[in-house]
Amino acid sequence: MPRVIGEIFGGLILGPTVFGYLFPGTENWVFSAYPSEGQLLFLISEFGLLLLMFVSGVEIHGTFSKEDKRTATAFLLGATILPFLIGLGISRVYNFSSYAGPNSNPVSLSLIIGIAVAVTSIPVISKIFIDLKIMNTRYARIVLAIATVEDSILYAGLAIATGIAGASVPSTYSIATVIALTAVFLLTGLLIVPRALRWFSASRGRILLELSHSRFAIFLLFLFVAAAALLNVNIVFGAFLAGIAIGTVPRDTFAKATESIKKISLALFTPAYFAIVGLELDLIHQFDIVIFLGFLLLSSGLKIAGALGVGKLMRKSWLSSANLAIGLNARGGPGIVLATVAFSAGLISEPFFVALVLIAIVTSLVTGYWLRYTLSRGLPLLDEDKSLRRNGPADS
Repeated sequence: MPRVIGEIFGGLILGPTVFGYLFPGTENWVFSAYPSEGQLLFLISEFGLLLLMFVSGVEIHGTFSKEDKRTATAFLLGATILPFLIGLGISRVYNFSSYAGPNSNPVSLSLIIGIAVAVTSIPVISKIFIDLKIMNTRYARIVLAIATVEDSILYAGLAIATGIAGASVPSTYSIATVIALTAVFLLTGLLIVPRALRWFSASRGRILLELSHSRFAIFLLFLFVAAAALLNVNIVFGAFLAGIAIGTVPRDTFAKATESIKKISLALFTPAYFAIVGLELDLIHQFDIVIFLGFLLLSSGLKIAGALGVGKLMRKSWLSSANLAIGLNARGGPGIVLATVAFSAGLISEPFFVALVLIAIVTSLVTGYWLRYTLSRGLPLLDEDKSLRRNGPADS
């Protein structure tokens, strides 16, 4: 299983679902009696979230492949853009107001629902690919290429949704302002800053980088986060763009620094973030089986159907299309980040938050088990992938 599931489960045991249900007075005393300790946990959690998004941004660089561009583009349209647009449409037809948060409005809620339908997890599927020893296959490159573009688009959408939160009926001007600021911030992070970093790393000023690559990387992370906060763009998006910018610099420049940051993050701060997500889950009082099953079937059905439809149009086998569809349906970390950011911003209710977190866990488990089963049967992940024979994943 992905480690994130164990981390969430640890928080689940300590939270209102288990510990709080069995010993409510003790659980309240441990986590609510001392506000300063609660603030410390929140600070650790927020830092873990920022480091997670930073590391994710660093790792997605270089996953594109020119020969796979046509396949990746087609599946991006069918398994991401189309489900996102359908999710937006369904949110306008079906009344989700009972699952809206106190700061929600029709536009922000529609964006959250569209993103929740279309989101894919880069960290979780990357970990699954590494565990199954298929990271260097064409299948893995295509899935990661799609997820890279997808996450960039969807995190921009999340920044817009949180930017217009609070207004019952946001004006056209406020929506346009948020979109414009997010677009400028996105283009700056994807185009201007990476070029400036590459120029800086090749100039005489690189001596400042060489003093401490880790400090410079963390400084750039906080610089992006501060800029996002000033522009009223979600800081999670800022951390993600900071990682992408660092990832564009020649790999040997920041390789050791980013690896050290990743180890520290995955050892302490990111597990704390996911544990606190579990701590916030109240499955006893806030689990709504209707929204959980309904949204699980809706989101997975749209994403898988879109991928299968594209695969059919491209004349791929059903197995290849199904492998791509299920790989892209793993929601993992980004699905949980979406849920926590939307819930903390007051855009969704607690039952919807619980449902989105559980959906992220279930879809990640299904993806891992499906790929492991496919490889154990000696079946190829793609028609063109000849490296996987009947001996299983060890040959890839």
